[in-house]
Amino acid sequence: MKRDVKAVISAAERSSTKQKNMMSNKGGARIVVDDDDEHVSPTDLSELLADGTKESHDRAENCSFVKDFLRGRIKRELFKRGTAALYFVYTAMEEEMEKNKDHPHVAPIYFPVELHRSEALARDLEYFYGEDWENQISLSAGTKPYVDRIREVGQKDPVLLVAHSYTRYMGDLSGGQILKKVAQRALKLPSTGEGVNFYQFEGIHSHRGFKQLYRSRMNELDLDMETKLRIVEESNRAFGFNMMVFSELEEIGKSIQEEVQEPGLGHSHAEVMQGGDINKCPYYAAKMAAGGNPTYALQLATTLVRYPPCQVLLAAWVALLAGFTAWYIF
Repeated sequence: MKRDVKAVISAAERSSTKQKNMMSNKGGARIVVDDDDEHVSPTDLSELLADGTKESHDRAENCSFVKDFLRGRIKRELFKRGTAALYFVYTAMEEEMEKNKDHPHVAPIYFPVELHRSEALARDLEYFYGEDWENQISLSAGTKPYVDRIREVGQKDPVLLVAHSYTRYMGDLSGGQILKKVAQRALKLPSTGEGVNFYQFEGIHSHRGFKQLYRSRMNELDLDMETKLRIVEESNRAFGFNMMVFSELEEIGKSIQEEVQEPGLGHSHAEVMQGGDINKCPYYAAKMAAGGNPTYALQLATTLVRYPPCQVLLAAWVALLAGFTAWYIF
């Protein structure tokens, strides 16, 4: 994805101005941003990534596999395969980060204790497959291009590891706890965390605070504009690889018998549309509320009170929205 430098900066400036205007509105809901965010420049890497990956976020939101997951329509076999795919991706990324931990563009964002996920994923796989889990999983055709690309940039162009690290870890930290609860309820997993260790960042006490630290470290990297735009392009590429994995799982799911869902756990979009009025749709209300619209913030709250069965669905949807947009705002 190659974009004109002036166009990227201009878009980032508009996004920054819009957020400040949303903050300054008197009355109604406000988006609160810490003081440190006031010093962010439109040319900072975090801002360029926020604007430059927006379309990829939107496409990911509309993946059928993701929507089904968030509605509680989770097939255990697909969840297991998805966990295996993540294991291969994170193993590759964390091994390449380890090899390049002294690289000037990798060292400042290298947080193995706080962020590394491969060991947590290994515990999840042992829970699902047993002690010989390593002999029961393999790198799938849909995941291999992702892993190969990570290995390639780690060996030839380590600065692009910034893009892969940002895309995965920041998303994992945004809304992961709610996704964990959705999986636990849908698959009837133990409340003690077995099978969903991936979502638990035991070394991080404040997800929001850590994300601010991470973005600050990224913005302090000594990078020219050309390199920053290459990182944005690579981040979009990473989203594409993730969608390839989702598509593969979706296809596999078509051949797996549908499992019985827990009553009230998942609801179709048609069920919550209430006669086709878009203003009564909790999905729409949630998205508009996240955009700073006080009317829809009230609408979302009203919907939650009025339709209790939708609470899990809405919480999961907001988690997805948070996972793809939280680092724009917080």
